[in-house]
Amino acid sequence: MEQQLTIIEGTVENIVFQNEDNGFTVLELDRNDELLTVVGEMHGVQAGERLKLHGYFVNHASYGMQFKAQLCERTLPSTANAIEKYLASGAVKGVGPIFARRLVEAFGDKTLDVLEKEPHRLTEVKGISPAKAQKIAQEYERLFGIRTIMMYLSRFDIPSATAIAIWKRWGADSRGVIENNPYILCAEDFGINFETCEDIAKTLENPVEPKKRMKAAISYILKGNTYNGHTCLPKDKLCTTAINLTEDGINVFEDALDEELEEQSLISVVTNCREYIYLPWMYEAESFVADRVRLMLMLDKGVSKDYSKEIAKLEKENGIKYAERQKQAIQAALDNKLFILTGGPGTGKTTAINAIISLLEKQGETVFLAAPTGRAAQRMAQVTGREAKTIHRLLEVDFTDTRTLKFRRCANNPLPCTAVIVDEVSMVDITLMQSLFNAMKMGARLILVGDADQLPSVGAGNVLRDFIASDKIACVQLKEIFRQAAQSMIVTNAHAIVEGRMPVLNCKDNDFFFLNRTQPQAMLETVVDLCCRRLPASYGYSPTADIQVIAPTRIGAVGTVQLNRALQEKLNPKREGKNEAVIEGRTFRENDKVMQTKNNYDLPWTSEDGESGMGVYNGDIGIISMIDRGSKTILVDYDGKTAEYSFELAGQLEHAYAITVHKSQGSEFEAVVMPITPYSSKMHYRNLLYTAVTRAKNRLVLLGTAAVVEKMVENNRKTVRYTNLLEMLTDEME
Repeated sequence: MEQQLTIIEGTVENIVFQNEDNGFTVLELDRNDELLTVVGEMHGVQAGERLKLHGYFVNHASYGMQFKAQLCERTLPSTANAIEKYLASGAVKGVGPIFARRLVEAFGDKTLDVLEKEPHRLTEVKGISPAKAQKIAQEYERLFGIRTIMMYLSRFDIPSATAIAIWKRWGADSRGVIENNPYILCAEDFGINFETCEDIAKTLENPVEPKKRMKAAISYILKGNTYNGHTCLPKDKLCTTAINLTEDGINVFEDALDEELEEQSLISVVTNCREYIYLPWMYEAESFVADRVRLMLMLDKGVSKDYSKEIAKLEKENGIKYAERQKQAIQAALDNKLFILTGGPGTGKTTAINAIISLLEKQGETVFLAAPTGRAAQRMAQVTGREAKTIHRLLEVDFTDTRTLKFRRCANNPLPCTAVIVDEVSMVDITLMQSLFNAMKMGARLILVGDADQLPSVGAGNVLRDFIASDKIACVQLKEIFRQAAQSMIVTNAHAIVEGRMPVLNCKDNDFFFLNRTQPQAMLETVVDLCCRRLPASYGYSPTADIQVIAPTRIGAVGTVQLNRALQEKLNPKREGKNEAVIEGRTFRENDKVMQTKNNYDLPWTSEDGESGMGVYNGDIGIISMIDRGSKTILVDYDGKTAEYSFELAGQLEHAYAITVHKSQGSEFEAVVMPITPYSSKMHYRNLLYTAVTRAKNRLVLLGTAAVVEKMVENNRKTVRYTNLLEMLTDEME
């Protein structure tokens, strides 16, 4: 349920900071003779103005009490004298002291009403032409029209925050744009579904032209399917889905699609006699990556050097003996500007990476390390002894435009390095790979490390698998399990699973345990007991810091929703003195374990040592350290970095005592508990089980039946993803 905005009024005493590009402002507001710091996007606000602000009080860790403004309205003066003074101040562009006096002389107390409702009457005033009257009216509407669009959209249960985003997109034209074609709201990135657009359309006097409606439906379907991993859709599937959604005929679809293709609002490509339809930015990402790979391969035709002596010297220095396959990987990484290293757990990827880094640095190269998630980057730093960043942090997110994700590091401002090594590449989607390539100097080296048998990226594309399948990029797969790793049943069972063999389930004295449970309720109770009592008592694990419950799905008796409820009730029950808040139907309490569910690039954080930054990312796990109901604020500690959420923003959080396998990608946990229900599920397949098992570092407890485990191992279906990167890499596009 959306939280109500708090409304305050006051006079601007001082502008502390103002960004002219995006309107972000820090000001001091005189509110009943007390100064209050206000932050937010307040375009053109000046000292002396009277404001009505909609937002939230927050207690900032460094700057104390502030008001975060979501909406800024100039409060209208009501008397002729006040109106003249206000207009004379230059608040409305185009109206100075002379015209302010003339307007008030002509219209008195009704001056502002005329500006808003009858702007054509401004021409009654000496010196104001029709063109000038129109400009003044447009400026006035820009300043005050947002309240109109908020009230209009509230009739359709569109939240105020979304209404503000719409206003920022189209300004004073917002209502006209929507009434001309309400379906544009679902085609744009506002999080509004097609059904809501239908509700708006029903209120209009004139029905929306079917072609306009179909165009929006096509974009809505394509955009929605990027979240299912598809960079494009076959035209036949798109046609069927669009016709079912709109209930219009195939002729309307064909006409709308043809027009979109002609205008290049959509892109069509043909592969293997089948036509695929892309959103332009998704086609650009896929074709850019393919072009960059081809260019790197074309330029990388130098004479190969034998690094066997350098490798032998490194072995001697470190007292280590590399396996033959590891030596091949090290040689290939140094030989090629683009190289892929793959392998499952225990195969020595880390040892090979450390050797590659060492030899690259010895020959004078500057090496940057990165991974898709904070946890993966942290683990990479630990095993290499060097700094590693998330890819987003490495590329430096540009916060000047919060509507789209942009990076400061790009072709015009490339990364100051000669080599980049990226771990957990199976998680990297096509748009992030595009941004990475774009930020690298021409001629720089890129080494990609990952496990192609894990689940593909949450975002669109199948980058790592397509790279390997193209057979164009140098790639070494490490297969040998080293002796120490072979003692782990987690490692040996993971390899058995990926090879299609049944894992050993009856071993009782190792790190992999199987508990036979057939009834969901018994499974749920056992999971709670394992997390709260048995594992902490046996191994000293923290129930929240060390143990992670992972489940195939969100729904069902042992889906993450039910598991989180049960675990929260046991590990963090309601207690007097412990603050809590209900956000979108979920009860959050102080000390709850939570996860960020979407990338938020402009969410600020501060660390214990005084460092500050921006950005919390999808999959980050933290602990709620404070809930302040008065200021409607939640503080979440992400491994020493505290991020501040308004109650409205807290809809991006969910409990993380239990998470899905997809959300666990890129992370590693001391102990993993995984329940698998006996009921048939589309999530019962091999690489999902393999991904879950490989999340466990030292302990894994699997609950279910041997029959279900066997079914998952045998089900080697790969999630179908519509993408043409492989065809682009192998020049098979028509």
